Amino acid sequence: MSARRTALWLMLLVLLVALPLLLPTYQISLATQILIFAVLGMSIDILAGYAGRTPLGHGAIFGTATYVAIWFTTNHGGAIWLGLLLGVLAAGVVALIFGLLAVRTSGVYFLLLTLALGMIVWGVCLRWTNVTGGENGLRGALRPVWLVSQSNFYWLTLSVVAIVTVLLYRILHSPFGLSLRGINDSDSRMRSLGYNSTQHLVVAFVISGLIAGIAGALYAMFNEYVSPSTVALGQSVRGLLVAVAGGLGTMFGGFVGAIVIVALENLVSAYTERWQSVMGLMFILIMIFAPEGILGRARTLLGKRTKPTLSPPIKRSSP
Repeated sequence: MSARRTALWLMLLVLLVALPLLLPTYQISLATQILIFAVLGMSIDILAGYAGRTPLGHGAIFGTATYVAIWFTTNHGGAIWLGLLLGVLAAGVVALIFGLLAVRTSGVYFLLLTLALGMIVWGVCLRWTNVTGGENGLRGALRPVWLVSQSNFYWLTLSVVAIVTVLLYRILHSPFGLSLRGINDSDSRMRSLGYNSTQHLVVAFVISGLIAGIAGALYAMFNEYVSPSTVALGQSVRGLLVAVAGGLGTMFGGFVGAIVIVALENLVSAYTERWQSVMGLMFILIMIFAPEGILGRARTLLGKRTKPTLSPPIKRSSP
């Protein structure tokens, strides 16, 4: 099974690398957007799927990286990579502040507190017009000449996403990742065993924020424009829906959820102005028939098919 799984991953990687050679420019752009929001979905899955804390403020963390990257590059021409790095670090700082304030809560209180913190960031971006541009937002050219091509930028994004995925896989399958699952199962039991649950959750929040910041930095290069809508509640909801639709606690569900959301948004909106109603109906169906997410449901069905059946006991005839 290990060899087969490795072969499947290699085939998938080859297909992803070859996509720009098979698709037109517009579809390459959609594939790039899917990869970016898959990273955002994975960052949310760290907290919602593994630590049992569902955040509703990651759009603000994501957008903070976008704002800082574009603002720094616009005001310090040529320092593109430094601006992107500062954007990721700024997202980590915001995530640290969010984590210190929110991790002592759980359930709906955690959800509402992260929502309120995200709204504060949105308010700052809307009103601090001297820096953020207010409702007009900021625009800046963040791509070097060799990244102007959609194909080259897709390959760069794919490389970054691959590195982030491998690192995140190692983190979630380390003792630290297992401790997050333990906190999700029983916080009180983990505390009784000597684990500092608060500290673990803060670290998880910072890691999640840094990954969301990487997605935000890639989005800054992809869109080259940022406005308050980038840090608004809608962005947080979109990222959470990516994680939920794909499957919480699966890690790779972010890719499935991003494909569903980004592809359907562009496909349905091309045929009807009521595409949001169609998307809402789709999520209702997912929650009813696949509450564990698309990837989680697929794993359940495959597990049932591959589970060996026990043969009935042999009845011995009496002598």
